[in-house]
Amino acid sequence: MDQHYLSPLFDPRSIVLFSGEEGDTQGLAPHARALLAGFRAQAFDGVVTELNTKTTGTLGDLAQARADLAIIALQPEEILAALELAGRIKCKAALILSAGVGAQLAADMARTAQRHGVMLLGPNSQGFQRPSRHLNASTLGPIAAPGQLALVAQSGSLTASILDWARQNRVGFSSVVCVGPHSALEVADMLDFLAGDRNTQAILVYLEGISNARRFMSALRAAASSKPVVILKSGRKLAGNVAAQTHSGAIVGSDEVFDAALRRAGAVRVRSFVQLFSAAKCLASRYRPVGKRLAIVTNGGGPGVLAADWVSEIGLKLGVLSEENAKTLWSQLPANASLVDLIDVTEDAQPEHYRAALEAAMSDKDIDGALVIYSPKWGSDAEAIARVLVEARPRLSKPLVSCWMGDASVGTARTLLADAQIPTFRTPEAAVGAFSNIASFYQNQQLLRQTPPPLTQLAAPDAEGARLLIEGVLAERRQTLTEMESKALLAAFHIPVTPTNLARNPNEAMMIATQQGFPVALKIDSPDIAHKSDVGGVALNVMNATAVRDTYHDIMANVARARPDAHVNGITVQAMAKARRGRELYIGVVTDDPFGPVMAFGAGGTLVELMGGSAMELPPLNQFLAHRLIERARVSETLGEWRGAPAVNMQALEQVLLRVSEMVCELPQLREMDINPIIVDESGAVVVDARIVVGHAPGSVSMGGVRGQNYGHLAILPYPAHYQQVWPLRGGGEYTVRPIWPGDAEMLQEFTKRLSPESRYFRFVSSMAELPPGMLSRFTLIDYDREMALCAVIKQEKMGEAGQKEITERFIAVSRYITNPDQTSCEFSLVVDDAFAGQGLGTRMMRGIMEVARDKGLQEMMGLVLTHNGAMLKLMQSLGFSVKAYADDPDFRLVTHEL
Repeated sequence: MDQHYLSPLFDPRSIVLFSGEEGDTQGLAPHARALLAGFRAQAFDGVVTELNTKTTGTLGDLAQARADLAIIALQPEEILAALELAGRIKCKAALILSAGVGAQLAADMARTAQRHGVMLLGPNSQGFQRPSRHLNASTLGPIAAPGQLALVAQSGSLTASILDWARQNRVGFSSVVCVGPHSALEVADMLDFLAGDRNTQAILVYLEGISNARRFMSALRAAASSKPVVILKSGRKLAGNVAAQTHSGAIVGSDEVFDAALRRAGAVRVRSFVQLFSAAKCLASRYRPVGKRLAIVTNGGGPGVLAADWVSEIGLKLGVLSEENAKTLWSQLPANASLVDLIDVTEDAQPEHYRAALEAAMSDKDIDGALVIYSPKWGSDAEAIARVLVEARPRLSKPLVSCWMGDASVGTARTLLADAQIPTFRTPEAAVGAFSNIASFYQNQQLLRQTPPPLTQLAAPDAEGARLLIEGVLAERRQTLTEMESKALLAAFHIPVTPTNLARNPNEAMMIATQQGFPVALKIDSPDIAHKSDVGGVALNVMNATAVRDTYHDIMANVARARPDAHVNGITVQAMAKARRGRELYIGVVTDDPFGPVMAFGAGGTLVELMGGSAMELPPLNQFLAHRLIERARVSETLGEWRGAPAVNMQALEQVLLRVSEMVCELPQLREMDINPIIVDESGAVVVDARIVVGHAPGSVSMGGVRGQNYGHLAILPYPAHYQQVWPLRGGGEYTVRPIWPGDAEMLQEFTKRLSPESRYFRFVSSMAELPPGMLSRFTLIDYDREMALCAVIKQEKMGEAGQKEITERFIAVSRYITNPDQTSCEFSLVVDDAFAGQGLGTRMMRGIMEVARDKGLQEMMGLVLTHNGAMLKLMQSLGFSVKAYADDPDFRLVTHEL
């Protein structure tokens, strides 16, 4: 249905207000007094009815009180009665302004709201503001100025502080929402609404925690796909964020995992209150996301060097003019100008010099954006130089940020820049940091659009054998696999491991070592010992049989002294890896709360704790994501030609990461994994040692029912390739039905343009000829969890630019559903290419999407069909849908089907 489920909350036509007022506001709760002060200070453009639960009579007396939204500002003991009353008079949404409501009472409120079908924000919320509607349903003080930023926060005091700051800095908002503890509606719901809000161009979020990682990631990815989302999270270094006691635990903390999740969701994370607005200022300027190369134009060497230093410090690249552009610009600048790295126009620079430098920088293909710095100089005109930027701004496609240093003499110039929506800052470092947010947004948007399958296109793993091995370990009431078992599990997924054999006495050890060839490594094999070297349980480069016998005895004695309680299976013998110039690397997996399994990559061996700099990524991975994961780790600097050693085989390393991603996706029992070290050289990769911890699979909803593996343990679902099917077309040929993915955006747009005006109107209830960018992104970048879209695709021949025939794909039908907030029903849509009408495509696509909904455990499918869309109503009836009048709009029919 076109209206978002939170529209009654944020865009109500009518409000019923429960404040408890009986003429004397002094008797009200503090939050009620604050609400009334703000609520009555402006003219809300809807109908407001004020009620008192103590003096209100029967429901008949409330006939005039029907409303979209109920605002409840009462004492905790009075809230349930008011909420019950709001439900009985058919309010669609409710806001509870309160403080200190505990979890049990909050749960009772949530159940009452759910029973009446009421969307509930609160309790413990400080409310929301919608400035364009003149609606201040909050205790946050005066209403904000209208603007294009939305603010969602989990702290009332911080929200009030931000609003106070915004009033002094001429920052406006489309929405301000404060979500408190135990609220029935959460941050994810707010993001879901704001993603489609036409008045919102960028979203700011202050976050303290999340309860449902899958729901949060789904909403965040949807929002970030259509507009910039900037997040400030507190608790980055809390002592309570204790990592698991493994090598992984020393590297993967919850804050680093949160960073990885935000990157994958396409959002930008900032670390301070000031950076929050710096980022929003840049991203809301609607610059095209770009790379990292920032040119610096300055009239002072010192500020320019400070900016260049910060460029290097935060991982950007200094944008340098090409030789040809530098030569052209040189003739237009003062004689003492410098174009070595910085574009230093000197302290004698006038407006025309700045104009030439800016045009040269912005036209250079090796530069992604420009920072213009102005330092007050005798004889220079700050305002005239600012006007150069203002005049150039409409013509620029690359980001432009500015830094007008000083104070009194540059105030008017800063105002000119701000009015032209050119982000301006007081220090070079702040300006560089702001550009970094634009670059981060670009990088993260690339990650967002990756939808890898659960399995690579390599040889199929023995996933069933791996599951049996894990079940055997769990049946023995163990969780930690031995080295032999860990390597067997890796081998099941075609990850190369060093041949390893278990010796139960010194003679067996000597025999195995002689067969494998010297030198060998000996390691204790015990499910009770996590770190073998800590108990003297490892010996490397053992050169002969006699040394093997003696070392066997030494290791057993060491372990007996250090861990007399440990159960020992024996000692493993393996040939020493021959890749002497290979790099020792680390690949790990931990289970994070709440994001689930997370992969880590970095330096291995003894450097795992010393070198640090490991990088994190949420599975599943594809080759692009694996490559980016490697790039982010500090150890990546050593993987090329390094200290005389040839470059490592990057393809082999990426394949191992893809294989580990397969393991994580297919084995929900995995809890922790340390592959350390894995040795990679120019010829390939081999795992020398591994430790794996397992547990019983977490209870979760299957993504694909019988036909699909259970991926409920993942925060990001993989591409559901198992839903792909091929069907014959009537009259010859065939078409493929498969889930949609982000790369289909162009095909979906062409499909929409080909539809007849009538078909477009039936689908979108709009006369638009094509999909707006935001809608196109939302329709193709879906999470495969609460939403699914199936497309029917045919192959066709097309003449290419060179006059040669090319095989292209074409959409001929799309069906989709999105899960309703009740999590038991879903709303569907269907559209078929007019050229293929009457060929049974509608029936096939509806049956396909209904099957997916059943697999997800949904119980009912529903939709709105225009009354005069006879063909669709006939199709629905043939599929067993019931057709009823729609009370809210006689132009529609409500069609429903029990799944």
